[in-house]
Amino acid sequence: MTESADLAALAARTWERTLELNPTLATIYGDERYDDRLGDPGPVGRAARRALADETLVAANAIPVASLDEEERITRDLLRLTAATEIADDEARMDLIGAVQQQGHQSLLPELVQFQKADTPERLERLLTRLAAYPAVAESVIGLMDEGRAAGLTAARVVAERTVDQLERLLAGPAEASPIVTLPAVAREEDRARILEAVERHVRPADARYLEAVRAYLPATRDVPGLCATPGGAERYAARVRAYTSLDVGAEELHQIGLEELETIEAARRVIARAAGFGDDTAAYRAALNADPAEIPPTPAALVERCSEDVQRAFDAAPAWFSRTPKAGCEVRAVDPLLEKDAAGAYYYPPATDGSRNGVYFVNTYDLSSRAYWTAASTTYHEAVPGHHFQLALEMELHDLPPFRTLGFWPQGTAYVEGWALYAELVADEAGLFRSEAERFGMLDGQALRAVRLVVDTGLHAFGWSREKAFQTMVAAGIHPTDASSETDRYIAWPGQALAYMTGRREIQRLRRERERREGAAFDIRRFHDDVLRHGKLPLAILADVVLA
Repeated sequence: MTESADLAALAARTWERTLELNPTLATIYGDERYDDRLGDPGPVGRAARRALADETLVAANAIPVASLDEEERITRDLLRLTAATEIADDEARMDLIGAVQQQGHQSLLPELVQFQKADTPERLERLLTRLAAYPAVAESVIGLMDEGRAAGLTAARVVAERTVDQLERLLAGPAEASPIVTLPAVAREEDRARILEAVERHVRPADARYLEAVRAYLPATRDVPGLCATPGGAERYAARVRAYTSLDVGAEELHQIGLEELETIEAARRVIARAAGFGDDTAAYRAALNADPAEIPPTPAALVERCSEDVQRAFDAAPAWFSRTPKAGCEVRAVDPLLEKDAAGAYYYPPATDGSRNGVYFVNTYDLSSRAYWTAASTTYHEAVPGHHFQLALEMELHDLPPFRTLGFWPQGTAYVEGWALYAELVADEAGLFRSEAERFGMLDGQALRAVRLVVDTGLHAFGWSREKAFQTMVAAGIHPTDASSETDRYIAWPGQALAYMTGRREIQRLRRERERREGAAFDIRRFHDDVLRHGKLPLAILADVVLA
């Protein structure tokens, strides 16, 4: 076999094994082969994931690069990076620290059934088998909790407390109201009764057992929420920084970048506040917007409708900025009420690979007064069009690339994925998509959120900040207290991920400035965007090489 053939076989083998070890990921992409399984977070699953990473790293390193073309070299580099990060995570035992979190395994099934079909006898049986596998997952997670306690690698207390609150709410309502029961597409109502029976027999007892375990685990949780409070915390956080930014950059530098970005953003917000008659008091202008009844959605459906309109407006404007747009549409849905309190303000799921389902943009309608129209627009352009939907749906159409690259996800791609979405908000501004200066102010608030993430994430995990200090820092940056609370706890539970957004946006902007400098009057924004998107998600260093080539 040639080096190219060896590489193609390795990429295909790695991806197939990845789907097998992560069956819920396969379901989200519309691959039904593993719809009767759940991933194994316990020792057997951990050993299998580590074996795959070790084998992939050795095999990728053994392939000479001299005869590979550009895309093949990228594939080889990504296989090596992905495997190396998996190995580093395994050695750092991030699975122990993450065993308890408010969007952990207990929220998996309620989200998954929105994508898994149960409308034929075969599909129904696969779902029922998957539900029956849930108690084993919960017991494995409880085993990780016990192991983490013994090693001193436990979750932060606030994360465990939120998890207890979420589980109590999940169990407080009747089983028949569970999203696992109400959301699946079934052929007959008798089939839904069988799902209800499985939830009562398997899911709810497992969640009750997990709730009991988390309550018992609380005394062992960390008072200091950051990774710096764990054994070897500084090294563990440095590895998270490298994983999510794909750069060798220190916490101090990232912290300072965040502070400088906040100053720049605040200056731009003052311009809008002055024009509205509020002088330099951006907080007063924001308060006025939040108090304006016209800016508050009267119902969850009204917010979903407004976001749907903005998705369509962005699609309509796209040809002036992109020469390629996704074949798949983008549907807007509300987050399920049982999940909304602990869920992000909005998030996106890509379309099914077979075209049977569009991309889905989930809008959180919890606490409607905090989901004002003037803040919703930039979130839509970030999460949906031209943000995540364009990047991920177009990536899925790159059929010449291995599925490992077009469907897979790894930490090194986070700065690219989230950086693109944050950059997309600026493109929406250039394209005139914001309906008012109030919505532009909302966009700047969104940019400030990503800037303050640099400050807060490093503050928590490198400098030992308390949760309260992190929360107050976010509020001072203009973040609504409802969002500041959930976001702070998200950063505590997910170290390093919050660094990716602004890091990636700044790099894409830098590459654009450099292309404009080189090309002058010949610069074509559509060609630049195509060059950024045509390779799929990349670590930032590789992105710079291909965009400036």
